[in-house]
Amino acid sequence: MDGGPRVPEQRRSDATRDAPGTPAPGSDLRFSVLGPVRAWRGGEPLATGSPQQCALLAALLLREGRTATAGELIDAVWGDESPQQALAAIRTYASRLRKALGPGVLVSEAGGYAIRSLSRDALDLAAAEELWSDAEKARQNGDLCQARALVNKALGLWDGEPLARVPGPYAETQRARLEEWRLQLTECRLDMDLEQGCHAEAVSELTALTAAHPLRERLRELLMLALYRSGRQAEALAVYADTRRLLADELGVDPRQGLAELQQRILRADPDLAEPSAPAAEPASTPLRPAQLPAKVPDFTGRAAFVTELSDVLSSASSEAGTGSVMAVSAVAGIGGVGKTTLAVHVAHASRTSFPDGQLYVDLQGAGARAAEPETVLGSFLRALGTADSAIPDSLEERAALYRSTLDGRRVLVLLDNARDAAQVRPLLPGTEGCAALITGRVRMVDLVGAHLVDLDVMSPEEALLLFTRIVGDERVAAEREAALDVVAACGFLPLAIRIAASRLAARRTWTVSVLAAKLADERRRLDELQAGDLAVKATFELGYGQLEPGQARAFRLLGMADGPDISLAAAAAVLDLSAEATEDLLESLVDTSLLESAAPGRYRYHDLVRLYARACAERDELPPVEREAAMSRLLDFYLATAATIYAIERPGDRLVDDLEATEHPGLRFAEGTAALDWLYAEASALLSCVRQAAGTDRLRRAVDLLWAARDLAESGANAHQYEATARAMCEATQAARDVRAEGRARATLTNVLLVSGRIQPAAEEARLAMESASAAGDSTASSWAAQDRGVIALHQHRYMDGKVFFDQAIEGFRAADNGLCEATALCNLSRAYMGVGDTMKAIEFAQRGLARHIEVGSTMRLGNGHYALGVALITAGRHREALNQFSEALTIFMDHRQRLWAGTTHFRIAEAHLAARRPAQAAQHAEQALALECIGGERMQGTVLTLLGHALSALSQADRAAACWREALNLYQENGAPEAADVRALLTPATAA
Repeated sequence: MDGGPRVPEQRRSDATRDAPGTPAPGSDLRFSVLGPVRAWRGGEPLATGSPQQCALLAALLLREGRTATAGELIDAVWGDESPQQALAAIRTYASRLRKALGPGVLVSEAGGYAIRSLSRDALDLAAAEELWSDAEKARQNGDLCQARALVNKALGLWDGEPLARVPGPYAETQRARLEEWRLQLTECRLDMDLEQGCHAEAVSELTALTAAHPLRERLRELLMLALYRSGRQAEALAVYADTRRLLADELGVDPRQGLAELQQRILRADPDLAEPSAPAAEPASTPLRPAQLPAKVPDFTGRAAFVTELSDVLSSASSEAGTGSVMAVSAVAGIGGVGKTTLAVHVAHASRTSFPDGQLYVDLQGAGARAAEPETVLGSFLRALGTADSAIPDSLEERAALYRSTLDGRRVLVLLDNARDAAQVRPLLPGTEGCAALITGRVRMVDLVGAHLVDLDVMSPEEALLLFTRIVGDERVAAEREAALDVVAACGFLPLAIRIAASRLAARRTWTVSVLAAKLADERRRLDELQAGDLAVKATFELGYGQLEPGQARAFRLLGMADGPDISLAAAAAVLDLSAEATEDLLESLVDTSLLESAAPGRYRYHDLVRLYARACAERDELPPVEREAAMSRLLDFYLATAATIYAIERPGDRLVDDLEATEHPGLRFAEGTAALDWLYAEASALLSCVRQAAGTDRLRRAVDLLWAARDLAESGANAHQYEATARAMCEATQAARDVRAEGRARATLTNVLLVSGRIQPAAEEARLAMESASAAGDSTASSWAAQDRGVIALHQHRYMDGKVFFDQAIEGFRAADNGLCEATALCNLSRAYMGVGDTMKAIEFAQRGLARHIEVGSTMRLGNGHYALGVALITAGRHREALNQFSEALTIFMDHRQRLWAGTTHFRIAEAHLAARRPAQAAQHAEQALALECIGGERMQGTVLTLLGHALSALSQADRAAACWREALNLYQENGAPEAADVRALLTPATAA
C-alpha cells in the first residue's frame, strides 16, 4: 500500500522481547499511550502518579526498551524550564514507578533508565502498528474487507487525545505525531470505504472531519469523491472552491495537484470516477527515487569526528523524533577549499540506507555573483521526484509548498551544497520528519533555526600528511617525509590546496617531493596569513597554474572572465577563438588538472575560488590587456549572432535582425526551431550574464541588441524575472553612458517585459522614454516598436483612438523598413482598437489583413498571434464557431513554440467564446486551463480570467464558487488599480447580500 499512512518511526530493541522459555517479569503488564497514560497488571489498574511521573513513564515507553539518560528525561519532562532539583525528582519518579511495576521492569543503567521485559503487544501503540502492518498485507493481497476491519480495529485503540494531560515538550511532540498518524489511518479507512461503495455513509463523517481539519486536503479530496459518487456533483465542486479559497486565504497556496485533478475530472464527468463495481487491490505505485549524490572521493581522509557527528544527526531523522525536531538539518561552514563538499558527500553516501526514498543534490553557487534561485532549484527537485513539468507552479511559495507535500511520507536526504545564506536555503528544506538536509556554505548559518551547525577547520598535520600520501604514494613520501611535511604546512593544511599540489606531483614522476617543497617555500606563492577569504588558497592555485602549458594557461585565464554558472563548449570556443575540437582538448586537459570541472557533457565550470583566481591571473598576465576585452567581445558576438539566428527562425519576415549591431564572430546554426529553442533556454542564464557584464564597456550596444533578440525568454515566462533584472540594468547603464540609441532599445525591452506581466502604468512610462530616446537617436526601428507598445498600452487604458494613432504610426514605420511580420502584428493590434470603438466590421477586416500578411511573410510563431487576433474580432461579431477555429489554430502554434503565456491567454479566449455560446462547462474548463498556464497581462489578466470563470460557474449554478472567483478577481483588480474592479464589485453585491 505505497502512499498509505506510515507507521510512526520507532527504534525496535531486542531488550523488549521475552527470552525464549523464560517468563518475563513484565509479561502481564499492559500500557496505554493512545489516550491517557495508564498501566494494568492483568486486569487491575496501576497508579501512574503525578502528571510529571506520567511524562517520565511515557518517555520510557515510547523508547521501547532503549535507555534514556537522566538529562534526556529532564528535557522531556520540563524542557528549558527544569527546576533546580530536577535530577532528584527524576530519581523519585523512577523509584515510585519501579515499585508500581514490579521488579525487573524499570531498570537503571549507564546513568539512565529503561523499561524492559515487556511482551510484544504490551503497549497499545505497538498493537496498533501490528494491526496496520497486517492491514497493509491484506490490502496488497486484495482482501479489502479484512484490511478495512484491521484499520478500524487499530483506530479503536485510541481513547481520546494521545498522552492526554501529560506535560512536557517531549509529550507535546509525540502527541502531535500520534494524532497525525491517527488522521492518516482514518483517511486510509475512508478511502477503503469509498472503494467498497459506502459513499453516502462516508459523507457525514468526512464533513465533520473537514470542519475539524479545514486545511487537510486529503480529507477534502475524499469528501469531493464521496459527494460525487453520491450524485452530488455541485456540492463536490463547491468543496473544491471552498478549499481553494481557504488555502489561498490561510496559506497563500493553491490546492495540491491531486485535488485540482479531481476537480477537473468531476467537471468533465470522468467515467473512471464512477462507483467501483467490486473492491480491487490498490495498484502499487513506483515513485521516482532520485540518486543525485556526486561520486565520493576514493581517498577521503580523516575528519572522523565530523563524520560521526553528522552521521548521528542524519540518522536521527529516520529514528524516533524524540528531541522535538521534525527533521534533521546540519549546516557545515568553513572557508573555500576546506573540504565542506567532500565531507558532506562522504557522509551523505554513508547515510544512504537511512534514506531509502532517494537523495537530492544541488550546487547553489552561493559564493558566486549569481547564486542559484530557490525557485529554479525547486523546479529541478520536483522533476527529480517525479512531478510533471505541467504540474510545477511558477511562484517560489507554491513550488516550496508542493515540494514539501511531495516529500511528506518519504525519507529523502537533501544535500544543498555551496549555499549563500539561510534565506536561500529555507525554501529548499523538507518539512516533515524522516527527511534530512545537509548544507554546506562559507557563512555560518546561525539564523537557520533548528540547524545543527558544524564549523569545519583545516586538517590536522597528521590528516594532511595522510591525504598527501594517498595521492602521491607511500614510497615517494616515505623517502622524503620532512619535505612532505613542509609541503602540507605550506598548503596551510587546507584540503583543496593539498589535493591540487599532490596531484601535480603525482602527474610528474621526475619531480621529487623536495622540488615541490622548494617551489612552495617561495612566500610569493603561499598564503600571507591563514584567513577566510576568496583568495585563501591563492598559493595553491598558483602552483597548479604555473605548471600549465601556454595554451592551457591562456584558456584558464580567459574563460574565467565570463560570468554565468557555467559555459558551453561552443561559447568557450568563441572566447578562445579556436575550433570546437581544439577547445575541447584544452578544456579536458584543464579538467584533468582539477582547475576546471566538467559540469555535464559539453559544459564546464570553475570552482568559485578558482574562477576568482583565474580572473586575477588574467588581469596580471594577459598582455596586452586588450586581449581580455577581445575575448569578452567574441563571447558577446557569439551569443548575439546565435540569438539573432533563433529570432529569425521564430519570426521570419521580421527585419529586426538586419538592424542589430554587426558581429565579427559567428554564432551557431540550427536545422529546425526545436533545437534552436532548446539552446536558447539552456543558455539563458549565461546569455543574460553576458549582457549584464557588458555594462560600462564599449560592448553596450551589442549587449542591448542581444537582450532584444532574446525576448522569447521574457514572453514565454520561462526566465522573465532574470530578463527583467537584466533589462533594468541595461537601462541604467545606457543612461549613464548617455547613449540614446542603446537606451531607447533597452527601454523597449523593459516595456515588453512589463506588458507581459500586466504592469501597465510603469510600461507606459518606459514606452514613452523609449520613444523619446529612439527619436533623438534617429532609430526608426526602436521608434516603430515603441509606437506599437504605446498603442497596446492605450488599449489597456481604453484610449482606443490614441491606440489607433500609435498603431498607424507603427504600421507606417514597419512598412518603410519592409518589416512584414511587425506590420502584420500592428495590423492585428489595430483591429483591437476598432473593436474598442465598436466598429466590428473594421476590426474583422484589419485582423484578416494582419493574418494574411503573416501568411504572406511566412510567419511561424507570430502566425499564432494572427489567428488569435482574428478569433477575438469574430467573438465580438458573435461568430463563435469561426472564432473557436481560429483559437484552435493559435493554441497549436503557441504550444509548439513553448509560448506558455500566450497559450494560456488563448485558453481564456476559447472560454470566452464558449460562454458567449452558452456552453459554461467548456468555458469553465478552458478558464481553469488559462489560470493554470497563466496569461499575458499578469495579475490583471488573471483577474479577468477569474471573472469569466465566475460567470461560467454561476451559469452552472455554483454560486458559492462563482462568488469566490469574483472575490479573488476583485482583490487582484484592487491591488493593481484596475478599473474593472467596479464591475466585479457589482457582481458581488447580490452574492454578499444573499
